[in-house]
Amino acid sequence: MPAWSLIAWLVIGAVAGLLARRLIGGVPPYGTVGDIILGIAGGVVGGFLLAASGVPGTVGGLIGTLVTAVIGAVLLIWLSNRLKIKSS
Repeated sequence: MPAWSLIAWLVIGAVAGLLARRLIGGVPPYGTVGDIILGIAGGVVGGFLLAASGVPGTVGGLIGTLVTAVIGAVLLIWLSNRLKIKSS
């Protein structure tokens, strides 16, 4: 994987994490950095979920990749909020 590709993937994941937090709202239990990390992981989760549902790859280039990452980030941030509430 070229370095620019990895950097683009990290930036898209970071933006997805910030957008996902805006969609969910509330105070981030792990802070903004935690949301960014969950956004990056959300890109992986979103891609996996789309592949598992039969959607081939990322659809729509950059915008499709961002939407996929936001969907995965929303899921992970929502789950992290639920886990944080139950563990408190």
